[in-house]
Parts: sequence; C-alpha cells; structure tokens
Amino acid sequence: MQIFNYLLSERLKGKWLFSIIILFISCRHEVKPNQEMIDLLKESYQYEFNPDNIFSPTAIVKSCDSIIENSSNKDTLVQVYIKKSTALLQLGDEPKCIEIIQDLLNKTSRSDLQQRESLMKILAIAYLRGGERTNCIHMHMSESCIYPISQNAMHHDQTGSQKAIEIYKQILNEDPSDLESMWLMNIAYMTIGGYPQDVPVQFLLKVKDDDSLHLIHPFTDIAANLGLNFKCMAGGSIVDDFNNDGYPDVVISSWDLAEPMHYYRNNANGTFTDMSDSSGLSKMPGGLNIVQTDYNNDGFKDIFVLRGGWKGEFGNVANSLLRNNGNGTFTDVTKESGLLSFNPTQTATWADFNNDGWLDVFIGNESRPNSKAHPCELYINNKNGTFTEIASKADCAITAFVKGVTSGDFNNDGLTDIFLSTLNGNKILLKNITTKNGPVKFLDVSAQAGLSFQLNRSFPTWFWDYDNDGWLDILVCGYEFTGSLASYAAAESRNVPLNNAGKVFLYRNNHDGTFENVSAKVGLNSIAFAMGANFGDIDNDGYLDFYLGTGNPQLGSAIPNKLFKNMNGTSFLDVTTSARVGNLQKGHGVSFADFDNDGNEDIYIKMGGAYVGDAYENSLYLNPGQNHNHWINLLLEGTVSNKAAIGTKIKVSFKENNIERSVYRDVNSGGSFGSNPLRQHIGIGTATSIDKIEITWPVTGKVQVFENPPIDSNIQIKEGSNTPVTYHLTRFNLK
Repeated sequence: MQIFNYLLSERLKGKWLFSIIILFISCRHEVKPNQEMIDLLKESYQYEFNPDNIFSPTAIVKSCDSIIENSSNKDTLVQVYIKKSTALLQLGDEPKCIEIIQDLLNKTSRSDLQQRESLMKILAIAYLRGGERTNCIHMHMSESCIYPISQNAMHHDQTGSQKAIEIYKQILNEDPSDLESMWLMNIAYMTIGGYPQDVPVQFLLKVKDDDSLHLIHPFTDIAANLGLNFKCMAGGSIVDDFNNDGYPDVVISSWDLAEPMHYYRNNANGTFTDMSDSSGLSKMPGGLNIVQTDYNNDGFKDIFVLRGGWKGEFGNVANSLLRNNGNGTFTDVTKESGLLSFNPTQTATWADFNNDGWLDVFIGNESRPNSKAHPCELYINNKNGTFTEIASKADCAITAFVKGVTSGDFNNDGLTDIFLSTLNGNKILLKNITTKNGPVKFLDVSAQAGLSFQLNRSFPTWFWDYDNDGWLDILVCGYEFTGSLASYAAAESRNVPLNNAGKVFLYRNNHDGTFENVSAKVGLNSIAFAMGANFGDIDNDGYLDFYLGTGNPQLGSAIPNKLFKNMNGTSFLDVTTSARVGNLQKGHGVSFADFDNDGNEDIYIKMGGAYVGDAYENSLYLNPGQNHNHWINLLLEGTVSNKAAIGTKIKVSFKENNIERSVYRDVNSGGSFGSNPLRQHIGIGTATSIDKIEITWPVTGKVQVFENPPIDSNIQIKEGSNTPVTYHLTRFNLK
C-alpha cells in the first residue's frame, strides 16, 4: 500500500489560479461545445483543491499555516513545518523550504539522529533542486541534466550542489548504507566537475555503459532551437500530421488543468509555429495523456484527452474528444458524442473492435483498493459521430488500477484484442471473440496465455513484433518501488539484487495463444521505472528499439531516461549513455518521428513531474544517423476499413546480404503513454531494394501486394487501389 499512499500525495496548483484561467477563457469568444466542456471541467474539478489531496501543495501549505496559527504543541508544529516545507519544495520555492528546515535543524537535539537525518535529506534535495533551477532551467542548454553530466552542462552557479554535497557527506558518515544519498551525491559532484576524482572512494558509483562498442552515435536535444521546449508539468505528447500536409506537427498537454494544451504546426521549412490560440486548443485544459484518432472517418486526426489519473477521489474529471475541423481548429465534442464520463484515467486505445470500419475506444480507468470502483469503459462507434458504452455487455468492464492499455491482434484471427497493465500487479489479456455480425465480446485469457502467474505493478505497455516473426509480442514496464528511485539506481550500480523492482518485462508470442517471459533471455535486466514510453527504429535495421521516460513523483527520484537498442530480435542493449538521451528529469509522453526527413527517427519527449516545482523543458533528440541503412515510409488510408488504417498489418519483404527477411508492423500510435505518427517508418537494413509490401486490411482481411516499391521514399497506399502514390518531403538541416 505504500506506493498507493505516496502516489496520491500532493498536487497541482491552487484553486485561485484555476479560477483565473477559467475566467480568462470564459471572457473570450468560444465555440459553444468547448464552453460547455470547460464549465463541466470546472464543476468536476472543484473538489480537488483539498489538503487531503497529496497532489495539492498549495492547499497543503494553506492548511499547515492554519494549524501553525492555532496550535502550540511543539511536536505537532515540528511535523506541520516539515509537511509545509515539503509542499513548498514541490511548489518550487526552495529558499523558503531551506529557511524552515534550517530553523528546525537548529532547534533539533544532536542526539535525535533520526529526526536530523530526515531534515538533512529535505535540505539537501532543496539545495539540489535550487541548483537545477538556477542552472538547468534558467540557463537551459541542450546538455542540461543529461546523465552522465558532461563538461558543457556543469553548473555555472555551483552553490546548490556544493551545499548538497556537504550535507550528503554528513548523512553518509552517519549511515554509509544510505543508497539514495550516495546516488544524489554522485550526481551533485558531476554538476560541479568533481566526478569521479573528488567523490569519496567508498561512495563512488560507476556510470553504467552497456554500449561499450558505441554502436549508437549521440543524439542532440534541439527542442529549444525549434520552440518545442515548452516547460510544464507531467503530460502527454502526440507527433502526427494534423493538417494533412505530410509533415508531423506536435501537440502536448499537462496534467495541470490550469495549463492549456499546446499545438505546434510544422511549417514544412524546418520551423514550427505555435497555433495553440488560433486552433482553440489553448482554451482547453490538458490532461496527463493524449492520443490521436479519426473517430468520424473524415481524414483529419482528432485528439482524445485523458484526465484524472493518479488522483483517486479527486480525479473524477471528464476526458475530452477534440474534433479536428480540418481548418486548423478543434472543437470539443465529448458530450454530443456520448463519451462524457467522470473517472480517473490516463490511458485508452482506439481500434475497430467489431470490424465495421469505424474506430471504437477502450478506456482503462483506475480503481483503487478499498475505494469506489471505476470499471473500464468500451465505447462502440455508432458511425454518426456518437458512441455507445457496452463494456459490461462485452465482458471487458475490468475493475483494476489500470495504468496502461494497448490493442492488437495477438492470435492473428483478424480481431483486435486488448492488454491491460495495472498497479494491482495483474497483467490482463482480453481475447476478442466477437462473431461476424454479432455483439462485441471479450474473454479473459490471461491465465491460459501464461500472463497471470507473475504479479508485478506495471505502467506503460504495448503490443509489437520485436523479433519479426509475424506474431505480436507484449512489452510491459514494471513500476515496483517503495520510495525514492535514487536508492534503486545506486543499488544497481553496486550490483545489489533488486528482484523485479522497476524492470521491463517482455513476453514473446509462442504462436499458440501463450506467451513466454523472455526478459532475462534478451538482456532486459536493468531498472527503468518507466512512466512514458514508446518504440521506433533508430538505426533502420528493421528491428524495433524503445525509449523510456522514467521517474516517480518524489523530487529525489533523479534517474536517467533509458534507450534500448534491439539487437537483431535476439537481445536488447542499453545505449542510453552513448546516445546521450538519459535526462535525469521526469519523463512522460514519448514519440518517435523523423522531424528533419533524413530517413532517421528522432525522439520527442514530454518532460516534467507531478508538481509545479518539478516542471521541466521538453526535449527533441535529433538522430544524427547511425549508418547507411535504408527505409520506407508507408501512409495508409482505409476505405472499407477505418480511414486512419489503425489495425492494418504490414509485411515488408527484402533480401539483405542475400538472405530473405521480412519486417512486420501494425498501424497504431505505439506505446500507451505518448503517440507516434500513424504513418509507419520501416527500416530495411542494408537492403538496396524491396521485393514486395503486403498490406492486410482489418475489415475485409484482404491482402494487397505491391512489388518492387522504391526505397528511401514516402508512399501513400489507399485501400482497394493498386496504384500507390510516392510523395516528396523536403529534407531540413535542423540543428
């Protein structure tokens, strides 16, 4: 229960700020459906500003001040001041936090070692965070906070790190086994150029680098150069083409309802324009996660916003379906579409579960132990802009603490199945058993599939074919912890056994309805603690790699995000250090996309933590090109199948070094936290030609075959048409 109690502790901003935002929005010209939804959000959100909500530091500070004013009990006041100082730290007010903690330390007996250590840890983190704010945020550069810290990213103002180091030395002299303090002290030394030579030898932690051969060339963060580095709290990301000009745009969100969404249009010349105001998205509060869809088959990608995740009873906030009007604007159609509900969630998957050519949506809601149940929802598309909720009738109204959902056809029977990742520890596989022209039905086959025997709390997840055998496998990211993740990072560095804490689990499809846990076999042994995650092919070898945004709400959980390279479908290599993508700040929505049209997938990540004081700039890691491998981009359009072609299967066959091989892809947005473009980027290794492309459309099951298509090109394929269209995209010199 520790993880549940903690992850519900502290929260967004004060009611006054949200009210100002709402008032500002209300005074502007607004499409009526948007205004209706804003009013509903305001009404549903009013109970969240409560000191009992652990994600509300402003309310907690106010509550503490009231107790301080009316209490004279010394022991009570000490605890209240500690609580207030922690809330101030979460609000980003490090100086006030330091002032309170230092005063408490001065008044605490030196014999009270436990109390002093607790206060000193808060003080050290406050100094660390102050140093990050002064240097990594106010003086942000592309190398800021990339682990291991490079010479270019060392702090100019080293006061915060130096003070933190002195405190950590004191803590470790009293308790040499304090792994959290050990890890954070090593990080602090890095920021002032003192690592490794100045770190006390008994506390020195070595930098892990599995990529000793440097197979991956370093990426460069260019988000600031393109204006894509907006700083805010945890949230989602979509990289896709929202105006159908062929170039990927960027939409981001924050889980802070006082922070509107942001939309950056790709200008097709290497620059982006912030269209948040003109599109109407700046008028809409964001959500912890967002995903694209085309619910009305009009050819323009819409946006589904997910809200309330982690917040329990304070998270009964409506999601939003934002219709793309095709003219650069979006309209909230949640209420009129029938998707209006009030449940805490951050995860959903869009797919055509009944093969009628229209996208449906399954929403994974969060039900906490001993709290009100929030069953998962399944909305079937009525083909007229509305949906009908049928989860109970379809036997998929799962009640669990769902943190990730993904959909795909794991048994190749032509029906789209569902997998759920939960903090209860259960891994739930729902097999689609819908009969032709019959009602949608699912069957829980978790036990038969071999997925129910290992209980591990888990977070993001996805279906993918990591070994290119034509059968979908499952990756799910473990999220087991009991405190700051810094202690786990230090333990791993010292080869201390961690069991399954924070590990990544890979389940290989056995082609018979069962799965095998091959995590250890493929080398997925390191910790990650992923929150945001997605996959792509960074070196165009045809095998899917993946990137994880890591962290938890604690401000001391400064661990690197992780990049894993797929080694020919047989193993995975942690290439984080050589790729220079191990940001120590909190990582959330992840998207793989080729931003400069050079044929190499780049990585965009929505950064920022659970508190306003843990906000951080987003990153766009530009791929410099890893080799001379070739590729092809496939943009599919359904006619009988859904227009976005979600669920369509792709097989690309070619000869590499005179050996026949195939690469398999399913059209989707990738992982369950962060969205890739629906256009599929497919690497073909060193092959200089493609023998054929096979497209299996989901509704009819018909296979279209296209022989000898051009490589290193963009191809659009329309269902039923035998004439693919090759189109050109300008290559940009992004820096």
